[in-house]
Amino acid sequence: MTTIDDSELSAAASGNAASDRFALDKGGFDSVKNTPVERVDMLAREVLTAVHETIRKHQVTYPEYNALKAWLIKLGHDGEWPLFLDVWVEHALEEVTTAHRKGNKGTIEGPYYVPNAPELGPDATMPMREDERGDRLVWDGTITSLDGSPLAGKVEVWHADDDGLYSQYAPGLPVWNLRGTVSTGPDGKFKISTIRPQPYMIPTDGACGQLIAAAGWHAWRPAHVHFKVSAPGHELVTGQLYFPGDPHNADDVACAVKPELMLDPKPQPDGSYMVIYDFVLDPVRG
Repeated sequence: MTTIDDSELSAAASGNAASDRFALDKGGFDSVKNTPVERVDMLAREVLTAVHETIRKHQVTYPEYNALKAWLIKLGHDGEWPLFLDVWVEHALEEVTTAHRKGNKGTIEGPYYVPNAPELGPDATMPMREDERGDRLVWDGTITSLDGSPLAGKVEVWHADDDGLYSQYAPGLPVWNLRGTVSTGPDGKFKISTIRPQPYMIPTDGACGQLIAAAGWHAWRPAHVHFKVSAPGHELVTGQLYFPGDPHNADDVACAVKPELMLDPKPQPDGSYMVIYDFVLDPVRG
């Protein structure tokens, strides 16, 4: 896996780390090697047809076409394919693949997940620096099945720090900073102490930033806490939890915010914030 030197913080460094991690964790073509040739043919043809129709509809010119080729080459050079796909494509895929669920809804995983985060037990304090900046956040929750029965499961949690940076993708951060795995007992209950992350911009000095500038978009993501929740015999739920009042909840660059993923932080006497958010998991479909 690509590591990021303390002196280097760039889209290319972050992007290449995300690309290497994706190649290591997701399996690539091996994960769909048994897909029927007819489905591959259908999907490829329909994507290409959509591109052809856009060219014809808008009378795309050769200079525009060459700019696209150059941009695609840069996207790969910067290692930003995971960022591009996760920001502008994944939300549609997530909607399709989870539409059947009766329990909790999720949203995109994003490009900065790292598996095998440290096990912290059911009453957890996220790994963080002694001087970690940010308001303290305490999250209480329970994992249950659709019938309300508690489930012994796990909650993987990761999020950015007060500067909007993720460990293992930015310099100077401890390797597991603000990343952890919280496993529950038979009662399904968990408690997580962490900090409240801040909104941040996705990297803008690489190919994705070039697209954002050319199209007149913004690069902001609202503050959020990532999660993966699982229990034996039940479907994995992947998503992000958001905070009310964030100026970019309504125009998230990744189109990942959903009303059911909004937290309700309550200020506490000690200056921290308390949130309660539970998970109801669907059984694995036969």
